Amino acid sequence: MDTSSAPARGPSPDTTRAGDAVRTGGPSANPGGEPRDTDAPDTDSVGPSRASRRRRTVLLLLALTAVTSATALVAGLLSWAPDPPEPTRPLTVAEAERLAAMRVTNLRDLRAGLHVTVGAGAARTELVGWVDWSRPLLYLDVGGPGAGAERGLLQSAGSVLVTRPDPAAVPTPAAPPLVPPADGWRLHHLTPGAGLAPVLDLLLGLAADRPDPSPAMDGVDARWVARDVVAAGPVDVVQAPLPTAIPSSPASAATGGTAATGPDGSTRYWLDRDGRLHKLVTRLPGAGPVTVLLNRIDRPTLSPVDALGGRPGLPRALTDAEQRRLDRLPARLRGQGGATLTLTAPVGTDTNLRGAGWLSWAARTAYVAVADLGVPDRRTLLHRDAAGLSRTDVPASAGGGGTAEVPGRPPFPVPAGSWRSTRSPRDDLDLLVDAAVAAAGPVALRGAAVRVREDLAAGRTVDVVELRTADVRLRYWIDRDGSLRRVELHTGPGAWAQVDLSPAVVPRLNPPPRNASGPPRPGAR
Repeated sequence: MDTSSAPARGPSPDTTRAGDAVRTGGPSANPGGEPRDTDAPDTDSVGPSRASRRRRTVLLLLALTAVTSATALVAGLLSWAPDPPEPTRPLTVAEAERLAAMRVTNLRDLRAGLHVTVGAGAARTELVGWVDWSRPLLYLDVGGPGAGAERGLLQSAGSVLVTRPDPAAVPTPAAPPLVPPADGWRLHHLTPGAGLAPVLDLLLGLAADRPDPSPAMDGVDARWVARDVVAAGPVDVVQAPLPTAIPSSPASAATGGTAATGPDGSTRYWLDRDGRLHKLVTRLPGAGPVTVLLNRIDRPTLSPVDALGGRPGLPRALTDAEQRRLDRLPARLRGQGGATLTLTAPVGTDTNLRGAGWLSWAARTAYVAVADLGVPDRRTLLHRDAAGLSRTDVPASAGGGGTAEVPGRPPFPVPAGSWRSTRSPRDDLDLLVDAAVAAAGPVALRGAAVRVREDLAAGRTVDVVELRTADVRLRYWIDRDGSLRRVELHTGPGAWAQVDLSPAVVPRLNPPPRNASGPPRPGAR
């Protein structure tokens, strides 16, 4: 067999070289069997040192960057100053138009919530409540450390102001109850040009039925002051005098006085883009600094108290059924015989009367004990019959007792004393009692009466019917059964006095001794 071409047995060249390499220290196989590259660097000794140097270099650069940034930040903070405010400037045409239309906008919105601060520090007075520019009507809680004798509830309708004093109330201001208390209200007099008088005039005067003259056209120095943000959103702060149509008080208006300017020289208004007023800062003579905050969302329907006429309603002509009840009223009252009565009569700014007694429609007689809140220890006994009206003044203990706010009924028998007599009514008290007795006589003809509104009296639904003559305005509250529940009289100061009636058996009301007529008492027309 030919074996010349068979490979020679023995180690291969590659094996020989590998063995030689082992012997001579040359490249050897790695653990995976691959040969090492004799030209590659020794990463076991060089690699870790070079990576460490790179990490140190990166960390050093980051540290230098942080130090540089901190240094720049500190330097910037030390040298930073806020951007200067926008300078004041004259109003643009649009801004002037918004200011001129501000009072019309208030009247269009009808009502707004109020928080008014008058004065500062321990003399500060806080007014919280609402204004209804459509009536106009103010309903406020008066508080704060400087409220003094004015502390309590207040309602003002035009020139007529009534209060419900509460000297024990906490000084912290709070919104008054939406439904006002029915009792305790009295006609009140504010000193013109001082205290709250100019403030109330300002609040009611913030509405008008036509725009004010534009500042640009009227030569008024009005300027844009700043931008601000209130709860309702962004506003412009505008500086301008109060409209000349807003007197600071009736007294200052009569003497030609005007409202003083604010600490910066003028009143400031916070107006939104629609011309709605959200804040006003000014200074009024007799009152000092005044800040008015308006809540344009808090705008409930307000209810005037009885002394201000109650809810205005929608006066209209009587229906046939209402006219029949009015026509039959005298006969029904005579059939009932009589009633007990309670009297509430604000007949003067310093004369607020309360009374209790009886009324006989059958005998055309009334007998009432009357207390004046300003003279709580005295009573006036008033007797009315076909011969006229008579009065006498006695101590409270001899006049039925009770309190000035809730007096007792007059004593029996009718006491002797210095009775003053007159044939006809001479003041609002006489007129009110006489009108209640005269309701059993002839009533106004068809067309002379209007229905003011529907209301409630002693839990009964009534129609409030107003009768007007040349001298007086009377209101009869007639329930659906045809009974008379209340008689109201519009008094000289502009308030409403009431006699509330409850059908009852009435004792015999004997006449008092007759004396010569005495002088008219305070509150006479």
